[in-house]
Formats: sequence, structure tokens, C-alpha cells
Amino acid sequence: MGTEEISKEQDIDLIRRYLATKDARDFTLLYRRYSGKVYGKCISLLKEEHLARDAAQDIFMKIFLNLGQFAEQAKFSTWVYSITYNYCIDVIRKKKKTGDIFSDDMERLPDMMEDVHDEALLTMQSDRLRVVLDKIPIGDKAILLMKYQDDLQIKDIASILDKTDSAIKMKIKRAKHKAQMVYDELFPSD
Repeated sequence: MGTEEISKEQDIDLIRRYLATKDARDFTLLYRRYSGKVYGKCISLLKEEHLARDAAQDIFMKIFLNLGQFAEQAKFSTWVYSITYNYCIDVIRKKKKTGDIFSDDMERLPDMMEDVHDEALLTMQSDRLRVVLDKIPIGDKAILLMKYQDDLQIKDIASILDKTDSAIKMKIKRAKHKAQMVYDELFPSD
């Protein structure tokens, strides 16, 4: 099989073949497809290059060791994102020695808050958006990145975070509201 044919092969075919033959070339192809994405997510969440590099290595070790448990109920990319986000959240929790970072005092915002439209986030200048994302809780940042940067569907985010679709929709709504509040506080002249 030529290199071009292998590179077009579906993830699931590579996984099945790797599990059957244990040929490292199949796992290497999966690694090449996803290593940049995993490292990118790690650096965006962990902020420190050495932490992101270590996390990406640990994540791929987890993927390698648990590949036989991939149940094919979701896309492989969703499974990889799930492992990546959960691992990074665990690192942050350990680093900060806090409880659930997906909840904080702002989580108790009233349910009747005004909806923040996607355009409000998408039209923020990228340098300002980075500042805003760094100021909101990491759980909110993660969910916004999954939705708007990674372009994941609600059902995929729900699968990654082991929540219901409606819970994810509410988390996104609250995260957008927090981001807008931070933006308004930091850049009041806009």
C-alpha cells in the first residue's frame, strides 16, 4: 500500500488493523494525524509549553494503552478530544488544588440572563478575545474553544464532558455571558 493510500485511510481502519497486527506504523499514522491538534489543545489550556509537551506525551500514552477500549460509538477524533480535555482539566485541578473548575460563583447566574449571540464572541478582536478567555474560568474557556475553535457539535461536547445536550447548551450560554461580562469590564469603550 502506498503512502498516499495510507494517509487517506480512515482512522477506524487503522485502529482495527493496529489492534489485529500491533504494527506500530498504523499507530504512528494516527499519532501524526492528531499530535498537532492534541498539543495545540494542551498549550491553549495549560498555557505553558513544558506542561503542554508533557501532557501531549501522556495523552498519547493513554490513547496507545487504551486503544482496545475505543468502542466506536463516537468518532475517534471525539474520543481523542475527550481524553485531551479531561487530562488537561485534571492537570489544572492538581495545579490549582481546587474542586470542579467547571463551576464557580458565576455558575449561579440566573437562568434568565440575556442571551449573548455568537457574533459577539466572533467579532471580538483576536488579541482581546485571548485576554477575555484567559480571564474566565478554565471550564468556560474549554467549552467555548470546543464549540467555536474546534467546531464540535453539542452532542460531541456532551460526550466529551459526560453531560446532557441541554446541560452543554446551558454551559455554553453561561460561558458566553461570562466572556461578554469580562469583555465589557476590560474594554468598556466598545
